Amino acid sequence: MSQILTDVRLFAVGADLSGNSNKVELGAEHEEKDVTNYRSKGWKEVLGGIGSAEISGEGQWEAGDPSKVDDASWAQLGGLGPWTVCPGEATVGALAYLTSAMRADYKLLDAVGEVAPWAGTAKSSWPLVRGQIAHPPGTARTASGSGTALQLGAVPAGARLYAALHVLSAAGTTPSLTVAIESDDAVGMATPTSRLTFAAASAPGGQILRTSGAAITDTYYRATWTVSGTGPSFLFALSLGIR
Repeated sequence: MSQILTDVRLFAVGADLSGNSNKVELGAEHEEKDVTNYRSKGWKEVLGGIGSAEISGEGQWEAGDPSKVDDASWAQLGGLGPWTVCPGEATVGALAYLTSAMRADYKLLDAVGEVAPWAGTAKSSWPLVRGQIAHPPGTARTASGSGTALQLGAVPAGARLYAALHVLSAAGTTPSLTVAIESDDAVGMATPTSRLTFAAASAPGGQILRTSGAAITDTYYRATWTVSGTGPSFLFALSLGIR
């Protein structure tokens, strides 16, 4: 069924660029390596080479705060970080695409009288992973807790569990947020196993992690978070996927 894009969520490291974006594109490809030979029966044969992915976006320019597109783009330019794109809302279980990418370029401004635009590109350093949102960006966390279990499936040997964390805001005195990913073989998460743990965060920013490549037979995954400090409050988005 076709889909009309009316709401795409774009999380770039520690910034939510959704409200400043009106075009987002994702692309993934593998180099085409020619292996045609005398026994190819007159047909070209190819093998897949090095893979790559790219995220490009554009929209309305704003500046003056670390959460705004100009401030975030300058801070990220040339650096690696997590990116998550949702072709719809970023609710728990929503489809998400995530990767670690380098902010490769940034363009801004236009002619007099025009709405000031921006455009930019991020190029992958890790695979582009198809997954789900494990924590929504609009729910503030002021105390420790755990999220909804998602049925992502088992991780085959050689594949990995990927997780991208976007801390969008932090408030309070000496606030600290530590997010971890757990897995279990049942939705009730009665005997969870810790799979990934992000470094403690006290300010907006982003992190991305992946497992070692060993098989995981569990099929359910959830986020847990530990919050400390005086009057702490965090907004963060988290995406998970297997590739």
